[in-house]
Amino acid sequence: MDVHGRDLRYFVAVAEELHFTRAAERLFVSQPALSKQVRTLERTLGVTLFERGRRGVALTRAGAELLPHARRVLAEWQTGWEAVEAVRAAQRADLVVGMSSSPGRGGLLPAIRSRVTAAHPEAVLTIRQFGWEDSTAGLADGTGDVAFVWLPLPEPERYRWTVVASEPRLVALPETHPLAGRPAVDFADLLEEPFLALPRSAGPLRDYWLAIEARGGREPVIGAEVSSSEETYEALVGDQGVCLLAEGNAPLLMRGGVVTRRVLGLTPSRLAVARRADDARPLVRACLRAAAEVVGA
Repeated sequence: MDVHGRDLRYFVAVAEELHFTRAAERLFVSQPALSKQVRTLERTLGVTLFERGRRGVALTRAGAELLPHARRVLAEWQTGWEAVEAVRAAQRADLVVGMSSSPGRGGLLPAIRSRVTAAHPEAVLTIRQFGWEDSTAGLADGTGDVAFVWLPLPEPERYRWTVVASEPRLVALPETHPLAGRPAVDFADLLEEPFLALPRSAGPLRDYWLAIEARGGREPVIGAEVSSSEETYEALVGDQGVCLLAEGNAPLLMRGGVVTRRVLGLTPSRLAVARRADDARPLVRACLRAAAEVVGA
């Protein structure tokens, strides 16, 4: 005997509401259509499921016996549907790769992309630029699937990553700055300088580029907040402060009027390709594996 899942849903709704009109509203169908489908189910089963009278609707003995089984069948179907949806999502071939600045660095992105697409010809990687307000480049809110990020990340337990570059931290200065004539600058000589800072929403990354760990508890002087390389350049030439940056990002600011110098006494910066810890889709994992292969080659 074949019974449509829709018939069971209709039956359960009426059994729970004990009112055809309310059940129809709950199911977003017309009341006549609902009544007709329930009667069809009764004919198929050869029993009456509801007593219909002036005082309302009541389950018959047969209806009461069927109800827990119908609920179980619908619950199992929902579980099965969700399992299939999970597989479908895992096989999805479109990925958004987030970044807050071009990774550059010897063609990292093209090398990673070519390895991923060679192994997964169906893969489509879309590059999306994110502002410096989001240090996870779209991972935190799910708008990105994989991202080029600078460490440290906020809530690091939420992510997995592969480091693809380790670079000295430089300081960017107006070319007229007294320290601009030195080949390298000790960080101790920068403690009193006003610094350009990332937005507060950048979390621990803001502190990292202010080198809080090297200040011995001294609070930094914030000259301005910046959220793009353009804003940073304008703040530098406007003499609003100095800023730290990774060596590979120095070309973003070298437009005249600005110089960069190596900073002594700071640990190197780390660029990583990251994913959410709970996102284990094969294509996502393939991106991190390709990143590890590229930097290990």
